Amino acid sequence: MNIDFSNNKILVEHLKNGHEAAFAYLMDRYHKKLCVYAKSLCRDVYIAEDIVQNIFLSVWERRQKLKEIYSIKNYLYQCVYNEFINQHRKKMTLITLEKEYIKTLDSILEEEDTSELTRLIDLVRQEIQELPPKCKEVFIMGKKEGLTYAEIAAHLNISFRTVENQMSKAFAIIRKKVGDKIDTILFLLFGNGKQVAV
Repeated sequence: MNIDFSNNKILVEHLKNGHEAAFAYLMDRYHKKLCVYAKSLCRDVYIAEDIVQNIFLSVWERRQKLKEIYSIKNYLYQCVYNEFINQHRKKMTLITLEKEYIKTLDSILEEEDTSELTRLIDLVRQEIQELPPKCKEVFIMGKKEGLTYAEIAAHLNISFRTVENQMSKAFAIIRKKVGDKIDTILFLLFGNGKQVAV
């Protein structure tokens, strides 16, 4: 039986029901066009392909929320635009963090002996390793992996309050060793958004 997927209502209905033929039709009809559109936004063919791939994956995973009354074509183009904007914002945020990181490092190097700075960084790394197991786990997930307290609580199946307590405990232990420079040292270790071996 031939199904007329060019009919928006029929296409959305079959997508919502998880019919792979409908999804294949969607890919065949719009993938190339969306890649062209995405490339016009980001000026990079590889990023454009990633954006479109993410959109199709998202559409399939969230197909139950599609509405027959909305144009699937318009929806796809809007999703591509939104994904581009989100990626652009993340990129700008990362660039801002990188600039702040360099600025902070420069100011510290002007004030501090580099050997003293290295000593403090090594000391903080050592203190992190010697934290109580649960405290260390929570601290690394928060500072190294960049997870929020809520995400840590969900991942470890503990309360939000417990995460707060463990983080406070970790900061208190490390602060005893490095004093007021703790925030600066932690920023140098983790503040640039890159994972640092601790």
